This record gives sequence, structure tokens and C-alpha cells, in this order.
Amino acid sequence: MSEEILINVTPVETRVALVENGMLQEAYIERTSRKGIVGNIYKGKVVRVLPGMEAAFVDIGLERAAFIHASDVVTSQQLAGEAPETPKAVPDIRTLLREGQSLVVQVTKDPIGTKGARLTTQLSIPSRYLVFMPGVSHVGISQRIEDENERARLKNLVEEGAAAEPDISGGYIIRTAAEAASEDDLIGDMTYLHRLNQSIQERIGRSEAPSVVYQDLPLFIRTIRDLIRPQTEKVRIDSRESHQRVMEFVEEFVTEFSDKVEYYPGERPIFDLYSVEDEIQKALSRKVQLKSGGYVIIDQTEAMTTIDINTGAFVGHRNLEETIFKTNLEAARAISRQLRLRNLGGIIIIDFIDMEDSEHQRQVHRMLEKMLERDHAKTKITGVSELGLVEMTRKRTTESLGQILCEPCPICDGRGFLKTSETVCYEVFREILRVNRAYDAESYLVMASQSVVDRLLDEESDNVADLETFISKTIRFQVEPFYSQEQYDVVLL
Repeated sequence: MSEEILINVTPVETRVALVENGMLQEAYIERTSRKGIVGNIYKGKVVRVLPGMEAAFVDIGLERAAFIHASDVVTSQQLAGEAPETPKAVPDIRTLLREGQSLVVQVTKDPIGTKGARLTTQLSIPSRYLVFMPGVSHVGISQRIEDENERARLKNLVEEGAAAEPDISGGYIIRTAAEAASEDDLIGDMTYLHRLNQSIQERIGRSEAPSVVYQDLPLFIRTIRDLIRPQTEKVRIDSRESHQRVMEFVEEFVTEFSDKVEYYPGERPIFDLYSVEDEIQKALSRKVQLKSGGYVIIDQTEAMTTIDINTGAFVGHRNLEETIFKTNLEAARAISRQLRLRNLGGIIIIDFIDMEDSEHQRQVHRMLEKMLERDHAKTKITGVSELGLVEMTRKRTTESLGQILCEPCPICDGRGFLKTSETVCYEVFREILRVNRAYDAESYLVMASQSVVDRLLDEESDNVADLETFISKTIRFQVEPFYSQEQYDVVLL
């Protein structure tokens, strides 16, 4: 599988495209005016403690106060590695925090919609191969590293490196990228993380709340740290300055990839190389067309994302069950890609077309699991329910692609549909009757959109005449070109 990373840098925004086999799989966007804050560390101030929610609001200097749950407040007992008497018990938030208290926190989830940022007091500082956690004593390892011998080797190297620095208190998580890393690579990462942690602790000591004490790397450098892998063939960057900064980072931390990073000076926009712009536009649509003729409908709501599969124009060749099975298999592959591309998170419900054959259900479910293995975000998937639904969750830390690029429609207020002109005409009739009972006027002027006025003068003309007879007053109409289909006014004359 060939993999390339395209990085488009402009003064106002940075965009990253992960392309596999010539097809866009993931897109990341960071705007100068609204940068993501996941991973940033702040010295904040507790502004409100909510015992009823076992949570608190913390001012970290943003427009909206951030949110921290009691389970995300790490106690000294947890830092010491002691197991609580009741593992699932959440301590009373009032015993952990008080209003006005200064608190060092890290953002785990960006502000999304009307919700503020989500916080934790367990700090984690990432590098290429490791994540350092101050105050913790254990060493963890990514589940994506499956070889037991490699897991044991990496864990031993990190534990030995930690034992050689007894003055430094902290634990580590070994990242997926550390697979096959040498001892020098890991020790180099540990040294870098120790220096960075010391700098952060010094800034915490001299900072006033609320203030930021550590900001994660910009997107184009985070991409090199988090996304580049041995199977990555090329990383192309269309900004000479950004390419220079990336090369400095590569030469210091990931020298084995230095020959894969190149500056792209072409006149043709870098995102046109693999039709990335077109794919991003398609990712904003509800409908995803399948090659067979079937299609997938994706609806994102505040509570969850629902995905529906239809055979559409695909009529198959053998029988109905085989047609449904092939459509569902193709949809499973498309859905896994769309989840990554659109960065959909939270609860996701997939309504596959009903399959009677249990073996077909198992194969479709296995296909979805297999395709999700490529996903960088953590996913959890259930089996096919009695209703034929597949329920899954995908870790959400930032806004989806649609939330970054779009805003709710001001015409329909985000509903996705408008009242018909017929419905608005009948609302106009009811409004005239209501106004006629309350006020005395010689006649009425209805101001509305072109489509509504056209219907009132045409299909509804008989009803308008009956209404004029009933109220014994004339009704005139005026087109307002800037009115939406649902807007109208009844003016007394």
C-alpha cells in the first residue's frame, strides 16, 4: 500500500491530506484564527464547582470556561499507583476542587459546538516514540504493537532508561511508531521529554492563572511526529519556510525519514495532485455514492451520527440476498474511509441492509473491523443487533470536517429542509385571520418571497378570494426578493 502526505501551508491556514493508493483518506485543517488546543497545558482557575454533575468549570483564558469531570482529576493516591477501594467510585468533586483554586490542566477535547473544552489534570507530553506522564510510575505500550517479543523488548528498554534517571518522576506510554525503534532512539526521546517537562514545570511556577504554559506543535510538524510511518513514500510541502522547519525537526528526531520529505514548488496546487479538493467537497455531502450503484447516507447530529445503506441503482446478478451482501460489503469499506475523512466521532449507528444469512452478517462485520484497523482514532464496535444495526464509538477530540468548514444554514436553521410554499401560504391565511380579529384595518399587504407570492396568486387564488369575502377586506401582495421562503409579514393598511 502506497502512502503519501501532502501539506498545504498558507498564512491563514494549514491543511494536511493523507493519501493511500491515490485516494484521500484523512484531512486535517488548522486555521490561524482558530487553532486546535488539544494537548495544550494551562494554568487555570476553578470558577464553579458542580456537585450535582461531579464536575467543575475552569477558566483557562478562553471565551467559554472549560469542563473537568471528577474522574479526570488525578489524586495523590492515583499518582502513587494505589488502587482505590472501589475502582468505579468517583470521588466527591468538592473534596478535590474548590472555587478560586489554581489548577494545572491539559486539554483532551477541543470546544465542540456549544460545549467547552474538556480537561484533565493528568498531563501527558508526546514525542515521536513516547508519551511522558509526570508523576506516574507505570510504563504502558500501544495495543497496535502486536508482536509479544517486540512489546517486551521496548518495555524493557524504557524501564531501564527510566531506572537510569531516578531523580525524574514519571511514567511512559510507548507509541505505535516505536515499533522496531533502537535503544538510542528511545533514550533520545526520553532525554528530550525530560528537558521539555522541566521547562514546563518552570513555566508553571512563574505563571499566573489563567494562562497557557505549553502549546503543542503546529499542524505541519505534528504531522511528521504522528503520521509519518515506514510505509510513507513521500511527504510533500508547498511552503519553503515550513519545509525548512520540518527538515530541522526531522534531522533532530526522525533522521531515517529525511529522504522522504521534499519541497513541492509546482505551479499546480498541491491538493490538485490527487483531486483532494474534490474529495473534501464530496465529504461535506450527506450522500456517498458507491461504485456498484448503491449509496450511503450519513447524518451527523449532536447526539450521534447515523449511517444508512441503500442498494440504489445496483440490481445485482444472482439473487436479492447476494445483491444485499455485496452492497453491504462495499458500504463497510466506504464507511470506514468516510469516518476517517470526515473525522466523525462519538456514537455512530450503522443501519446495514437486512441480511438473513448469518455468515453474510459475520463477513460484513469482519470487513468493517478490518478496515477500521487503519484508523488512527480509537474505535469500539459491537456485533449486529437484533434490529440489524451495528453500534460503534470513535474517539472524538476535535471538530469534524463539516463543523470546521461549515455553519448551520441561516435559512433552515440547520434543519436541512424548508417549509413548502403551500405550508407558508396557509400560515399567511391564519395570520390574516388572527390580525383581523385583533385590529381594525381597511386592507392588508402580504410581503413574502417570490415562490409564496406566486402560489398565492395562482394555485391559492380561489382561497384568497374566499378569505377576502369572509373578512370583507382586500388583500394585496408584494414580493420581497431578500425574504427566505419561510419569511413573510402581514402589514395593516
